[in-house]
Amino acid sequence: MDKKTVLSGIQPSGSLTLGNYIGALKNFPKLQDDYDCYYCIVDLHAITVPQEPKLLRKNTLEVLALYLACGIDPDKSTIFIQSHVHEHAELAWVLNTITYMGQLNRMTQYKDKSKKYNESINAGLFTYPVLMAADILLYQADLVPVGEDQRQHLELARDIAVRFNNKYSETFNVPEPFIGDLGSKIMSLQDPTVKMSKSDQDENAFISLLDDKDTIRRKIKRAVTDSENNIAYNDSQLGLKNLINIYSCLTDKKVDEIVGMYQNRGYGKFKEDLAEIVIESLLPIQKKYNEYMSDKTYLEDIYSLGASKAERKASKTLKKVYKKIGFVAKK
Repeated sequence: MDKKTVLSGIQPSGSLTLGNYIGALKNFPKLQDDYDCYYCIVDLHAITVPQEPKLLRKNTLEVLALYLACGIDPDKSTIFIQSHVHEHAELAWVLNTITYMGQLNRMTQYKDKSKKYNESINAGLFTYPVLMAADILLYQADLVPVGEDQRQHLELARDIAVRFNNKYSETFNVPEPFIGDLGSKIMSLQDPTVKMSKSDQDENAFISLLDDKDTIRRKIKRAVTDSENNIAYNDSQLGLKNLINIYSCLTDKKVDEIVGMYQNRGYGKFKEDLAEIVIESLLPIQKKYNEYMSDKTYLEDIYSLGASKAERKASKTLKKVYKKIGFVAKK
């Protein structure tokens, strides 16, 4: 029986956060034995907002090293850089022609980012969800690990797949979301109503996977809670709820167990313990990351091999698409 295909991607637009790890990277290695996994570094997506070229190259290699450090095995999974597989851009153009402007106008992430960038908004940001659809459909993905904030984009990818299939006959698999429970959305340490983000202007709002011990302790200590000083898990204490979620995801302890452990002990002790748990979780990742980053030749081998593997499947899909829509085949 063929394995189902899983595809996921992370932008190389800054340091990956604890939210990226808990919501995605921590779970990726668990999937690679049971699924045919494609893990992409989506640099084409990254340039929809301004990027410094040298920094983008550096960040791309850092994400690759972090993929490996978090346990993704290149012998079991396909790890590649999006721009190395030209079929992504080519399929995105084709899918643009069957995607409606009204659909893209309704994308909430576009609305949020367009407010931030105002008049400097580019067309790539508007069509970002179509490129994401191309990423997914190119590999005939069955499952796509997404947080709630990306679910709307996946729904668009499903709509595009169905529309293309109806117009040109069965071509694309229609993907399903693969959404985790507790850790799918880790929130900002300074504003627990928004998702933890590496692009946050307040560096105390997120924990980078590469933060040192003292920085982690400081950020956890400064994390927003409330004046109750009573350990409880409810929506009236969102900051504390977020910290308990982090604790639970990194220790596999149940929320009720954590609340019971810290009853009548105050926030100080809880935050101290949580900081050490985060440090212990990230130390082995940081050690492996440094080893990989010191061997650029190995990283080059990994992304070159990954691109070759990805291109084999991508080219097969694109050839089928080109034939269906009536393009003359190249001889």
